[in-house]
Amino acid sequence: MTDYGHDLRFGSFLTPQNQDPQRVVDLAVHSEQVGLDLVTFQDHPYQAAFLDTWTLISWVAARTERVHLSGAVINLPLRQPAVLARSVAGLDMLSGGRIDLGLGAGGFWDAIEAMGGRKLTPGESVQALSEAIDVIRGIWAVDERGALRVDGTYYKVKGAKRGPAPAHDVPIWLGAYKPRMLRLIGEKADGWMPSLSYLSSPTLSEGNAIIDEAAARHDRDPREIRRLLNIQGAFGTSGDFLKGPAEQWVEQLLPFVLEDGIGTFILASDDPVTLQTFAEEVAPALREQAAAERESAGTPTGGVRPAAALAKRRGGIDYDGLPEDLAERAVEPGDRDYHKVRSTYVWSGRPGLVLRPTTPQQVSEALGYARDQDVPLAVRSGGHGISSAATNDGGIVLDLGALNGVELIDRERRLVRVGPGARWGEVAAALAPHGLAISSGDYAGVGVGGLATTGGQGFLGRSYGLTIDHLKGADVVLADGSLVRADAEQHPDLFWALRGAGANMGIVTSFDIEATELGDVVFAQILHNATDTAGFLQMWGKVMEDSPRELTAFLIVVHQGGRRIAQTYAVWAGDDTDRAVRSLEPFLPVAPVLQQSAQLVPYAAVMAPTHDQHDGQSLMHSRSALVDHIDAGTAALVTGLFDRRDTSYFQIRAVGGAINDVPADATAYAHRTQNFSLSVLVRQGHEEQATQEWEKVPATGLYLSFTTHDQAAELTKAFPPATLERLRQVKSVYDPQNVFRNNFPISPTTA
Repeated sequence: MTDYGHDLRFGSFLTPQNQDPQRVVDLAVHSEQVGLDLVTFQDHPYQAAFLDTWTLISWVAARTERVHLSGAVINLPLRQPAVLARSVAGLDMLSGGRIDLGLGAGGFWDAIEAMGGRKLTPGESVQALSEAIDVIRGIWAVDERGALRVDGTYYKVKGAKRGPAPAHDVPIWLGAYKPRMLRLIGEKADGWMPSLSYLSSPTLSEGNAIIDEAAARHDRDPREIRRLLNIQGAFGTSGDFLKGPAEQWVEQLLPFVLEDGIGTFILASDDPVTLQTFAEEVAPALREQAAAERESAGTPTGGVRPAAALAKRRGGIDYDGLPEDLAERAVEPGDRDYHKVRSTYVWSGRPGLVLRPTTPQQVSEALGYARDQDVPLAVRSGGHGISSAATNDGGIVLDLGALNGVELIDRERRLVRVGPGARWGEVAAALAPHGLAISSGDYAGVGVGGLATTGGQGFLGRSYGLTIDHLKGADVVLADGSLVRADAEQHPDLFWALRGAGANMGIVTSFDIEATELGDVVFAQILHNATDTAGFLQMWGKVMEDSPRELTAFLIVVHQGGRRIAQTYAVWAGDDTDRAVRSLEPFLPVAPVLQQSAQLVPYAAVMAPTHDQHDGQSLMHSRSALVDHIDAGTAALVTGLFDRRDTSYFQIRAVGGAINDVPADATAYAHRTQNFSLSVLVRQGHEEQATQEWEKVPATGLYLSFTTHDQAAELTKAFPPATLERLRQVKSVYDPQNVFRNNFPISPTTA
């Protein structure tokens, strides 16, 4: 007799009659409305009087918002497992993670054969079900490398692409009664889903024992396996089993929880009053009594991490010591959400633990925990992370994605409070109705935190300045876990350092940024043939320097389809559209034009929100340089990189203008004379040669976010000597133990 400590859940088991199809849908909606957790439907595809169960589940998913849905059980012999896996995953994504999977090996074999299925013996059907589970789980295992291959007797998969992953960790429950099926549950399944009326031998307790023994044999904790039970009954005055009033039901069901480990009760009924009584009277009372008995007995409750997940833990991390309020959202390598949080937009990571705090206090707690572990620490905001500092291998990632608020706190002062986990497309969309904007890079999916502490070279840069130039204050978690406010009056030295080297000083949990008044902008795109790369770059640079400061243009040069092409993206941030046209026209004769367009659009359309999943696979090598001009030597050097195939991607960002109005010592970003920010992606195998060539660029600085390697050697290019010395002094005050050392390595001064 075992209580597995599962939280109690309650569901309905509805008959999918097609005579009145809307009735079963209404009963499912009713089940949700009265508070049940789960709605299930039997699946007999050969039964002409029934609706198709999968179609019904899909329809009900669209009609409901909270309740989970499952077949009880899906008839595997008539549902091809690889396709079923994708169907479940797709509907789970569309429904917000509400699809569970009850599976059956098949039983009515003549009817199955009549529908075109293969007739199997009981032993064969168990083996087929085992292979199907491997196929389904393999399709969902998007974190596994390589295509899926299953060489089964009944199901073969020969190189299927994995994915998509469901929105939640879809459990696989098996409807089973005989020892072979029960042993399969212990080996592979997430739950046992019998009907009480069908149980004879093995009994419920005997079945649990068989499952538990098989689980232990496969190094699984039996508590990983939920026990579900389909029941029948009616509310009345009889003393018979499940025939009396609600309080009698509670008394009769309680032993199933405490002695047989049942965690989910599913009532087979098509009567709305019966379902309502079950949900509103039986469920809460049974939960209350079970909780009291468990507390008295000291029964452990809650979820159990599977043994397979525990095996993927990395060394140097005290997983069991993780604070409870962080553990709920934490992600380990063995968790199903790991593939969503392990990497940045560019870089593939393999962290040992990803912490996802939701408040500044939790950020402090997470930082304190991370400091006690013997592994690297990375802090991530939106996850773009070109510099590679926002993920790691075997360490802890502190993911600020949940701190993503955007709030206009003072319209008169144009003051906006933005969380580090917001993405710039979301910021632009939130400010657009107020006629405001903040300059913010060139891609809407970039996170606020990294850009707003490094600089912020954006499409409004020449007219508005860097993002950091309009930072008015920040809330910061320091290395020792304390929470402080940094602005011109409070911790002004920290406030200075945050604007250009912020990742080295603390974790910003909110930014107060002054926005600019901005109506529609002219957004232009020009595609040039850049075969004469050196000549094109020189001319483009001269045109850009001669342009009014209302115009900010970025240029990307790529080698594509056997030719070299250049894409200009330009934003005119001014009211005079005629001047905008006149300012853009000089770009056209720079080289043969392949395509051009210009539109008057809101800035929010230029920075349209994107929610791309960050699953970077690159091990790219990126170099950065800030230069005053695109001179002949620089243009020739870049051309050589393309000619030798050292690169296939080069970018120029126009800076200058308002950016250079700011004194060099006003912020830790001290580069206030240059007109251009350059970056190049170096192809693998060409790093040494390309780096040697890049050193010849007449650079007077570099941009931290676009430099991926040799950051220690590049430190004096990132910060002039006086700036670097001041940063080290600030570092010695706010991070003397150099906790935040996995960025550009600014070490604290020593006494």
